[in-house]
Amino acid sequence: MKRALIFWGGWDGHEPQLTSKRFAGLLTQEGFEVRLEDNLKCLEDLNALMELDLIVACWTGGKLEGEQNRNVAKAVGAGVGLAGCHGGMCDAFRQDTEWQFMTGGQWVSHPGGEVEYMVNISSSSNPITAGLSDFPVKSEQYYLHVDPSIEVLATTRFPLVSYYHISNKPVDMPQVWTKMWGNGRVFYTALGHHDDVFDKSPNAQIMMKRGMLWAAEGKAYVKEHGLTTARFENNAKMY
Repeated sequence: MKRALIFWGGWDGHEPQLTSKRFAGLLTQEGFEVRLEDNLKCLEDLNALMELDLIVACWTGGKLEGEQNRNVAKAVGAGVGLAGCHGGMCDAFRQDTEWQFMTGGQWVSHPGGEVEYMVNISSSSNPITAGLSDFPVKSEQYYLHVDPSIEVLATTRFPLVSYYHISNKPVDMPQVWTKMWGNGRVFYTALGHHDDVFDKSPNAQIMMKRGMLWAAEGKAYVKEHGLTTARFENNAKMY
């Protein structure tokens, strides 16, 4: 049985308790043993994290203390999956550049607040987005600073509303992506400002579920192929 840890908290405006329960339900349906924690102390036991298949972050803002960041980085680097949505993963721990490096991006603005915008599927061949079509969302349209190494699965077009950035050329901003961190798989979707986004836009929930499952499959792949973290560990000691 695969095991997942979902830690939730931080700013209540993103409804972390509701989204974490939703994600736990989706994973339980797939046979996962899920542990929900409303604290960051659960990240202090590296051995326990190493036993997981998946970590799901639902924590906006906040600060990682001591070895919490390093433990997650090591666990994911060893093959444990990492997944999250909206501000619960890419507006978490804003001062922590290593967290941003691992997750692939950082929220910087949502001009206009809650607006209706289109999510455009970029990759129809990826299993996370296979069979899905472009769809509208009424929520915060996230403008992010992103890692150029991410694999972009869905985008949204900026600018939609008039703000200072309108003086620049239009851009297709990544909204859903994957990336690797060592031997671990990382999945992120910018959708999910409120829990009901996943009800109003079913494709958003489909991608979140598929993304979590994809990330969680990484550990089995690592074991099957005998991969190690030796090539990462030497440089990791420099930080």
